[in-house]
Amino acid sequence: MVYAVVRAGGRQEKVEVGTIVTMDRIKADKDGNVQLTPVLLVDGETITSDAKSLAKVTVTAEVLNDLRGPKIVIQKFKNKTGYKKRQGHRQELTRVKITGIK
Repeated sequence: MVYAVVRAGGRQEKVEVGTIVTMDRIKADKDGNVQLTPVLLVDGETITSDAKSLAKVTVTAEVLNDLRGPKIVIQKFKNKTGYKKRQGHRQELTRVKITGIK
């Protein structure tokens, strides 16, 4: 069983070949592929975590689609002063499918 832990938009995700992951928006190349930075690699019994060995490892993914996350409402209120502020936010996301760990 081969899997890797990759850095994906400020978080870390455990991925295997065929895994679909939703992460912060990333740019793909013209073919729709992207390379992710591995933090840890587990290949059966061997665990690789040092930077020199991980520099040789490539985790490739195919961009499936771009989407937006759920709406988050931010409200601020101060009592007795008439201060009210309301904001909204939707995070830009990308859904990718892991195609290879080499």
